[in-house]
Amino acid sequence: MTAFAQMTTDEQIASLESCAREVLNHYELGQYRFESINHEYNSTFKVTASDGQRYALRINVNSKRSLANLNAEVFWVNSISNVQVPKPKSNRDGALSTTGWHEASGRTLHAVLYSWLEGEEVGDEPQTDQLHAAGAAMARLHLGAKNLVLPTDAQLPDLSDFFWGWPDNLLIESSPLTAPEKLAVLEVKKLVDALLHELATNSTKRPIHADIHPWNLMWHNGEVAVFDFDDSGIGLPIQDVATSLYYLDTVEQQQAFMDGYASVAPLPEHNSRQMQLLKLQRRIQLLAFLHESSTPGHADMIPKYQAETFRRIAEVLG
Repeated sequence: MTAFAQMTTDEQIASLESCAREVLNHYELGQYRFESINHEYNSTFKVTASDGQRYALRINVNSKRSLANLNAEVFWVNSISNVQVPKPKSNRDGALSTTGWHEASGRTLHAVLYSWLEGEEVGDEPQTDQLHAAGAAMARLHLGAKNLVLPTDAQLPDLSDFFWGWPDNLLIESSPLTAPEKLAVLEVKKLVDALLHELATNSTKRPIHADIHPWNLMWHNGEVAVFDFDDSGIGLPIQDVATSLYYLDTVEQQQAFMDGYASVAPLPEHNSRQMQLLKLQRRIQLLAFLHESSTPGHADMIPKYQAETFRRIAEVLG
């Protein structure tokens, strides 16, 4: 365990400040100032340039994204014209991503300086009109990305992999799971692998966001913006829909999202069993992430989250 993983949240944020300065000094910002606004999977700082222009600096802390993955992410985001998204700002060298050294973790971290989005995060209590708009935005992203060609130095993760490129720390020999728990996860993996192979015969893979939930949506003047493309990869539209539905608590919320999607394009074909498996896959992925995360508090979430995960697995496997 690194010194960084043993720090409190405030200590982790403070340890990232020198890395943030190193990154920001690659941009034409004048006498800038910055402050932490989010520290979870990655760390985000609000940056105000000397001319008053605001930006969001995202530093990839827990992310396992390679430079090729990041190149693909910013290329795709930069190409989007049919949905409101933050745009990456070029540094002095013309690059859309920058690196900085982080002493506490002993790593060089990738970062992107995005344009600022006005409004409020949709958050824990999304309204049906907001979710309808989010579903419509997802459909437009799917339509726009269908024929996207990435540059040669850019590559998004293949989301046919069960863990979507995240470390598989649940099925390995040193897994924190018991033997029966590992077998249960493996059984779900086999079902999902077969399902994705089946679904791919009737759908075209493309870049998908893969994490559109209420905390990755900004609401301003009755319009929605989508941000945080850090989980994006090459996958099927139904995977994107299932991931979003996983985060919604009520049938009414889920229906509003799907109705929004259907207002732009036909919903990807699926049945309730397929949707159940894809949502369960997302939950298992998040369990793997909790076991990997260096963010304070995530370890404390594991016992309750893990128990509920295996309750749901037992329900699905019957």
